[in-house]
Amino acid sequence: MSLSRCQHKFQLKFLNTRVQVSHLLLIQECFNSPYGTSFFSMYAERIPGESTQVLSEAAKENQVYLVGGSIPEEDGGKLYNSCTVFGPDGDLILKHRKIHLFDIDVPGKIRFQESETLSPGNSLSMFETPFCKVGVGICYDMRFAELAQLYSRQDCQLLVYPGAFNMTTGPAHWELLQRARALDNQVYVATASPARDETASYVAWGHSTVVNPWGEVISKAGAEEAVIYADIDLQYLDDIRQQIPITTQRRNDLYAVTQAQEGSR
Repeated sequence: MSLSRCQHKFQLKFLNTRVQVSHLLLIQECFNSPYGTSFFSMYAERIPGESTQVLSEAAKENQVYLVGGSIPEEDGGKLYNSCTVFGPDGDLILKHRKIHLFDIDVPGKIRFQESETLSPGNSLSMFETPFCKVGVGICYDMRFAELAQLYSRQDCQLLVYPGAFNMTTGPAHWELLQRARALDNQVYVATASPARDETASYVAWGHSTVVNPWGEVISKAGAEEAVIYADIDLQYLDDIRQQIPITTQRRNDLYAVTQAQEGSR
C-alpha cells in the first residue's frame, strides 16, 4: 500500500468517530487518487479491492449507508470512474460508473479530457433505504438535467454527487447546478468535494453542499476539510410538491424524458 493510500485509509477511519448520528454518509470523488488523467491508471483498483474494503468496514462499523465517493476502477482492460455504495451491514449495494466524462476546454483557464484514459458508464444507479430513495451521479453527471429528471421520476428523493469541480467551474457553477437540480425536480441534492489543496496539480473548489427541494442551501462547507450534516425532511419535500405540483403539470404529450437502463452491482 502506498503512503497516499494509507493516508486515505486513515482519513476514513477518522470519520468513523464523527458519524454516529448519521444514517447516510457521502465522501468525495477520487478519494484514493489524485485527480488527473496521468494518475488514474496508477491508482486504479478492481472492485472489490483495497479501497472498497475500507469503505465496507467503515459502513459496517458505523451502521450507515456509505456512498463511497469514487475511485479509478480497472475492469476488462478499461478504466472507469466508479462510485460504490455500501449498506450498514457492509455489503455492496451498487456500483455507479460515471456516465458523462469530464471533457472540457476553457481557453486560458482549463483543459481536461477524462476520455483520454476513462470509459463511460452506461446505466443509472438508485438504491432504497428505510429513510428515502437515492439516485447516484458523479461530478460532471450533475450538469445533465435529464439524469436528475429520470431519478426524480423513479421516486428518488435525494440525489448524491461526489464531485471535484475546479477553480474555474467551481465558483461559477458548483452551487448553481445543485440548486437547479434540486429545484427542477423538487428533491434534496448533496455533494461532496475534496478540500482545496493549492499544491495539487488539479485544485478542487471544495464547498461540499446540501440543497433542499426549495432550492435553498441548508448545509455547506468552505474550501477546507470539513464534515457537514443535514436532515432530509420528507414531509417538507411532500409539502413543496403539493404547493407547486409540477409533477402532475408536466405536458408529457408534448415532451418526455424516457427511462434508461438501471445499473446493478
